[in-house]
Amino acid sequence: MIKATVFRSGNEITAFELTGHAESGPYGFDLVCAAVSAVSIGTVNAASVLTETDLEVKQGDEGGYLYVRIPDSVSEEHMGKLQLLFEGMVISLKSIEEEYSKFIKVYSG
Repeated sequence: MIKATVFRSGNEITAFELTGHAESGPYGFDLVCAAVSAVSIGTVNAASVLTETDLEVKQGDEGGYLYVRIPDSVSEEHMGKLQLLFEGMVISLKSIEEEYSKFIKVYSG
């Protein structure tokens, strides 16, 4: 199962972590894994480019792990954009969870 944990300070997302494997299908045909990967990596790439922010990113060598943290030094303008992008990611992950709750759980404070 994939566990998605969203870390917040007040109402603002500060980081998120994805752990585990969906195992909803054979390797290469796991639709839940593909969806979660596309949503999360797409969000990280968009956030980095659109806000010119160097996010702290840690990945597992074999997959199954992604940690992303927004640096404390981000300007207020860029933080607003980052929050919108990351909140959109949370909504997308929760949509996947609604359909595939056996394979993904989203924890968002």
